[in-house]
Formats: sequence, structure tokens, C-alpha cells
Amino acid sequence: MRLSVLDLVPVRSDQTTGDALAATRALARVADEAGFHRYWLAEHHNMPAVAATNPPVLIAMVAGATERIRVGSGGVMLPNHAPLVIAEQFALLEAAFPGRIDLGIGRAPGTDPVTGYALRHGAGGVGEDAVNRFPEYVDNVIAMMSPGGVGLQVAGRMHALNATPAAIGQPPVWLLGSSDYSAQLAADRGLPYVFAHHFSGNGTAEALALYRENFQPSADLEAPQTFLTVNVVVAATQQEAERLAEPQLQAMVALRTGAPLRAQRLVEEAEAAPVPDAHLPVVLAMRQRWVIGTAASAAAEVRALASTYGVDEVMVHPVAGSFTGTPVDASPTREETLRLLAGQFDL
Repeated sequence: MRLSVLDLVPVRSDQTTGDALAATRALARVADEAGFHRYWLAEHHNMPAVAATNPPVLIAMVAGATERIRVGSGGVMLPNHAPLVIAEQFALLEAAFPGRIDLGIGRAPGTDPVTGYALRHGAGGVGEDAVNRFPEYVDNVIAMMSPGGVGLQVAGRMHALNATPAAIGQPPVWLLGSSDYSAQLAADRGLPYVFAHHFSGNGTAEALALYRENFQPSADLEAPQTFLTVNVVVAATQQEAERLAEPQLQAMVALRTGAPLRAQRLVEEAEAAPVPDAHLPVVLAMRQRWVIGTAASAAAEVRALASTYGVDEVMVHPVAGSFTGTPVDASPTREETLRLLAGQFDL
């Protein structure tokens, strides 16, 4: 079974953005050395605890710091960008790191409405227009990255348009989603698909079934291809794992309940300000979908998830918090989550 990594580049209360980026480089090297299959970076904007604002820049940084692991976006929120810009960025990444780049594409804004407007203004559409044209944008990106490029008709004349001047390959395109929409689109286009189980957790089985049942083979993919994403914390003991999960659980409660967002708390900060009793049901509902435990128990849960959803790859989002005094340019507990889990599999 393959294991992969999803990274949102978290920013702790004791870190600068530069510190968080350094910690991600170190984490990616651990994933590379431990045998993880791919390392994907998210796109979120205007969030104090997330530095993953620009997947192509982060992918270049991580791919340059690693040797063999595939690196990609989990994902690029396509309505925020002009399709040609994304095609150019990922065609160049594929040229620089051939055979190691994935382009994961999502339809959600990944931010608040005001920031979304600022991102989309002048980028192929504003507001709902960019979202409604999502299928067209996906087709355009794929065509523009192809070695043959596309023909663009303007004022009655056909103009050749290529994302790079001499492409010989293109990265595989994955569709990401947390609803049936992207599952159906991926099935129609014959593209690989991933449901955001780590974020939503509701409707995973239904979305994967819809994708598999309606899949239409394409020139690049003969059969459905998918995997599972899950939040994971692994430590030497169950008690320590539960402590390390608390900062991220609190951050997600704030996101779900409309509380002020802040840099991710350290473990001691989270323990000093526990979640109000009124929000404990939210914590418990999320906690049930996460994998939190020792190496052996976490590996058993990951295998059970893979069996339940019929996948041979699981992408783990390591969400372990940090203790006071942790080096600011590292995240040892996230690194340990990857090492401990990898030790239970033949990667």
C-alpha cells in the first residue's frame, strides 16, 4: 500500500512564515527518505495559521529539496486563477522535475469571499462566473499543457498557444472535491479523483462510488484512480498523541464555529484554553474521523480506512502540534508522525 503526505504549511504561534517554510522543507525530506509516494501542498488564503498560499512556488521549493518523491498541489483552486497561468506554471515544473509533478485541481475558493474576489478579479472571471466555468477551465489547462498546445481563435484568426515552447510531457491532472460535483466531472473526463475526507468526512463513500460507477476511460487513464486523505497524529503513547492533536482540533473548531482565526497554538497554549463545553460535540465529531494513536494502532486504522473505501493509497495530513521550546524551523512531532507510520508499512 502507498502512503502519501498532504501539507498545509501550518504556522505556529512561535513561528514566522519563513520558519514554517523551513519546517515544511524538513518534513518533505523526511517523507522522501521514508518512502512516501507523493507530497501535496494546499492552497489557502488570508489565514493566520496557513502559509500554503501558492502551491506552484511551494512545489518548486519542495521538489528542489527532495530526490524522488512526487510533488503536487492538493490542490490549486482553479477559479482563483487564469487557466493559462496554471498551465504555464505546471508545464515548467514538469520540465524542471520530469515525472515527479502532480496537478491537483479544486473548485472551492479556499478563502473568504473578500479575498476570493481579490484573487479572481482579472483572472478569467469574477465571483460565480469563474466557478461556473470550472469544467471549461479544467479542459483548457490540460490542453494548454500538452506538447501540441491549443489553437485560440481571435478576430477570425487562429493563434497557436503553448504553455511552454518545447514541452515533451505533462503532469497528470487530478480533480479534488468534497461533494459529488468533482466526482462526476472526473468520471466524465476520465481523470483521477480524490475526495477531501480529511476535511469533510461526510459523503466519502457516496462520492467514490459515483466516480467509479460513472467513470469513462480516457487516453490517459483506463480505469478509475483515487485515494483517501486523513488527518493523522502518531506518537509513542496514546496519551501523547491526544495531546498533540489538541491544537489542530481547536483550530478546526474555530473555523467551523466562526471564532477568530489565529496562528496555531502550541500544545501548552491549547491545554491552557480548552474548547468550551458547547463546542465539544464538534470536537468529538471531528475526532472520530481522525487517526490519533501509537504507530501500531494508527497503522491498523489506516489499513482499515483503505479497506473500507477500496483504495491502495492513503494520503496522511500530519497535524501533530508542537511543544514550547520546539526549534522554530522544524516540526519534530509531524516528522515523527511520518516516521512512525512509515515504519509499519513496506514503502
